[in-house]
Amino acid sequence: MTRCYSEYAIMSRRVTARPGHTKWEVQNHIPAGTILKALITGGENGPWLKFMRGEITKEDFLQEFRRLCSEISNTSVPVDNFFSLLTSEQVAKQFPVMTEAIIQIRAKGLQTAVLSNNFYLSNGKSFLPLDRKQFDVVVESCVEGVCKPDHRIYKLCLERLGLQPSESIFLDDLGQNIKAAASLGMRTIKVNDPEAAVKELETLLGFTLRTVIPNTRPVRKTMEIPKDSLEKYLRDFLGTQTTGPLELLQFDHGQSNPTYYIKLAGHQLVLRKKPPGTLLPSAHAVEREYRIMKALASAGVPVPKVLDLCEDSRVIGTPFYLMEYCPGLIYKDPSLPGLEPSQRRAIYAAMNRVLCKIHSVDFKAAGLEDYGKHGDYIPRQVQTWIKQYRASETSTIPAMERLIEWLPLHLPRQEKITVVHGDFRLDNLLFHPEKTEVLAVFDWELSTLGDPLSDVAYSCMAHYLPPSFPILRGLRDCDLTQLGIPTAEEYFRMYCLHMGIPPTENWNFYMAFSFFRVAAILQGVYRRSLTGQASSATAEQSGKMTEFMSDLAWEFAVKEGFRIFKEMPATKPLTRSYHTWAGPRSLPSTPGARSYISLPEPSSAHASKGALVISPEGLSPPVRELYERLKQFMDRYVYPAEPELRRHQASAERWTPSPLVEDLKEKAKAKGLWNLFLPLETDPERKYGAGLTNVEYAHLCELMGMSLYAPEIFNCSAPDTGNMELLVRYGTEEQKARWLTPLLEGKARSCFAMTEPQVASSDATNIESSIREEDGFYVINGHKWWISAGQQLHSQLMQKRFRLCAPSQRQENRRFCVGQDDRTGDSSRNLSPTPRSLHPTLGEAEGHFLSGFSLLRGILDPRCQLCVFMGKTDPHAPRHRQQSVLLVPMDAPGIKVIRPLTVYGLDDAPGGHGEVLFEQVRVPKESMVLGPGRGFEIAQGRLGPGRIHHCMRLIGHSERALALMKARVKSRVAFGKPLVEQGTLLADIAQSRVEIEQARLLVLKAAHLMDVVGNKAAALDIAMIKMVAPSMAYRVIDRAIQAFGAAGLSGDYPLAQFFAWARALRFADGPDEVHRAAVAKMELKNRI
Repeated sequence: MTRCYSEYAIMSRRVTARPGHTKWEVQNHIPAGTILKALITGGENGPWLKFMRGEITKEDFLQEFRRLCSEISNTSVPVDNFFSLLTSEQVAKQFPVMTEAIIQIRAKGLQTAVLSNNFYLSNGKSFLPLDRKQFDVVVESCVEGVCKPDHRIYKLCLERLGLQPSESIFLDDLGQNIKAAASLGMRTIKVNDPEAAVKELETLLGFTLRTVIPNTRPVRKTMEIPKDSLEKYLRDFLGTQTTGPLELLQFDHGQSNPTYYIKLAGHQLVLRKKPPGTLLPSAHAVEREYRIMKALASAGVPVPKVLDLCEDSRVIGTPFYLMEYCPGLIYKDPSLPGLEPSQRRAIYAAMNRVLCKIHSVDFKAAGLEDYGKHGDYIPRQVQTWIKQYRASETSTIPAMERLIEWLPLHLPRQEKITVVHGDFRLDNLLFHPEKTEVLAVFDWELSTLGDPLSDVAYSCMAHYLPPSFPILRGLRDCDLTQLGIPTAEEYFRMYCLHMGIPPTENWNFYMAFSFFRVAAILQGVYRRSLTGQASSATAEQSGKMTEFMSDLAWEFAVKEGFRIFKEMPATKPLTRSYHTWAGPRSLPSTPGARSYISLPEPSSAHASKGALVISPEGLSPPVRELYERLKQFMDRYVYPAEPELRRHQASAERWTPSPLVEDLKEKAKAKGLWNLFLPLETDPERKYGAGLTNVEYAHLCELMGMSLYAPEIFNCSAPDTGNMELLVRYGTEEQKARWLTPLLEGKARSCFAMTEPQVASSDATNIESSIREEDGFYVINGHKWWISAGQQLHSQLMQKRFRLCAPSQRQENRRFCVGQDDRTGDSSRNLSPTPRSLHPTLGEAEGHFLSGFSLLRGILDPRCQLCVFMGKTDPHAPRHRQQSVLLVPMDAPGIKVIRPLTVYGLDDAPGGHGEVLFEQVRVPKESMVLGPGRGFEIAQGRLGPGRIHHCMRLIGHSERALALMKARVKSRVAFGKPLVEQGTLLADIAQSRVEIEQARLLVLKAAHLMDVVGNKAAALDIAMIKMVAPSMAYRVIDRAIQAFGAAGLSGDYPLAQFFAWARALRFADGPDEVHRAAVAKMELKNRI
């Protein structure tokens, strides 16, 4: 892409970070030079130039580009991932020096233009990641149908500017583009380094393109101050009669107290004032800033030299103070671009040392003994920021509500008292231009006497924020080791070493409090922005940032909770003496909602350790609100859709996914009812899911279990949920990028291949499918069946591969079930066209190898892209270290489907099941999950939450069956009286209610234990619920069917399918006998 400026017209290459395809090739194990070769292949008629001329779509380009890359590298190349990198914000980010140059050029009345080699995206918009308002003319290759270095596109740009070539300056970083421009008579600048290019441009133009005072801008309209009265005050204070104008600029740094640069009669000053308007009590106290800086200067802390405090609001409208202007460097980007790793580490070390210096000040000797209260700093701060937040609150933010309840219950027991800065971070420090020395610490507005660890935690916040965060840039996605920047843990240890103190255990609390406090500050900034009081142009963005910061704070609160649980004394974990109670019941009961027991509210001591919530009314307000939204969605959309979905299941089109389900998925996603399943312990940072505990999700899972179709609609259906959790827990970043992201987006489905027909696969150590290493790949052979995949998976491919027929065609269809190939008559048991014929650009290029035999639910759908495969890598290793797990693309050659299967005669369309053979399927070594010999560990780790999901869905099945049964017996008459008056049916209803309640409590207790002590410690309870829930559901549904008579066996009601699933789940995740044996062994071991 190319940017154009203009003197008359100045044109420039778009100076942004170029996509590092070489590094990307290394990271993705692609042969070096593959991308470049594919880009230049075909020259003018190659796919890349066609794409940039707008002659082919993104999809056509990616298909052809994938083919070229695969041919060049002889391996599969994830070009979609590369394209995402190419269009990412990180790569497309504009260099600030160029943005500043554009502003200065336009300020001089000169024209600017951008000349871009770019392309159209899938949405039909051209990709141009620049603010088009910066340019007078925009010329895009995909729009015009011609690319640089073709002379026509340069001439077109000049024509629209109304200029001759000699009146322009062209900047670009590619030699061929520079050469073409020069041949037309344009002046040119080759951009190798943006800073150097701007200097050369300044020479040609004859004026500077940089602001003389860094980090300043013209005063914002809403932040203007009366210059006449200020100038009079300054002349009186400075005692000078020198004439000359007053120069006034505003620093663009900070959102709280407006800060200005002043130049008058040779004096350079900085003025800092309160913002205008009505302010919160004790906020924006510039008087305190003046006092603390004056005192600390005498104590040897590097601070700006303060000159005067003016508390007379008549001068400029608010109190203010003056300090000397000190030139130096302010590093706004914590990644410190352009510096060497050793320089970066030295800067962070200097930052750490100056913080230690602040905390080492003898505040009594400095006259600051009354600067703040002594003791209880954190409790007072928590209450202060709660009040500040409440005073500026504009809407309910769920995470803030949780934190307001959580923070007071987890306060530190001991605190040291020192001077604390309150806003200590890298961009509040002024560094020497040539040395790694801190010249001054700015922004003392929040300073007081308090706990020094709050400053340390606050200074580490950038480590957890993304680089694109608008208020404070972060380091979250950076390779700190490569950059030379200490991690947050290293920085904290460095501080403790300098101060001679041991590291604190409750570090996560301090981080949670830091993010909470900033969230409250941002909320205040946002509130003021609504009335024009906030000083920064980015203040209006702070509303969204409040919620983001509060979510981060809650993640640290969760981490602190898990630390406490892990450190709880392990006193006989199997004594079964866990206390239970109902959660807060502040919300009114919804008519018809479940309510089982009324207990007093838990004490705060109990609440701090996590509560067993036994009814939806006891959920926290944010989760209760989510539950109600889910319930409303089920009532409004899911239940009314069931008749149509049942008709679809019985139709000839049943093997194609229902368009209605796909429509409901989009509605669910739009309403935030998507990916609710990932447990908080697996995903504590809530990158992928809703951040619910197992107990919280259990209540939602039961609600989804009321309908057979609901789990898929909310992207919460097995086995995708288990496979996604597996990838989150154990997957590498590359594996997550390739497989987890499309699964989370609902664009792909998956299956899990463990069960084998020749062995008792309930014992994972029995599996026989082999995985062997060969030439840098893994080769798998095995026979698998009952491999589960999400519902509605095999649709279209089922039609292609099995050609499902009407009953009259059953004889013809039979030959596909016995394994004859319809093209050759060969009985090779390959029932389908080869994967290569279905996906001509994939197949052999993927370089995969596998062998096995399995029955997969939904494996035949083209959306089923991933098979999580368990096989044996080392039969001679210890029994539980023989198995490994691989991620196998479903288009890998050698995967052969044998036949479709039924469950109780039901084909489970459009999900379906299939028996599959894996023969010589090659997968790269990077497909291994966690490492060889870790398969049994992975399989066990995957099952805990999944068993909760299964059991709570079964309870949902049972509740729906009982509700249908009650409605049925009230409306039917037999032998002269309503069925509801028949004694046996009344007994059945009572028995069903009791069994549902018993099972639910046991499942919720298991979920609670998983939350507070972990899956391993909850093993006994997890085994018990797997024994109890399927059998309970089987009995309850059977009673409902009995009450319906023959209608209960039909497809007119969900009972028959509920019954089939309840029976099948006595096998899934291990048969009842295995769980009974496990419970008995643990009982005998720990009870005698």
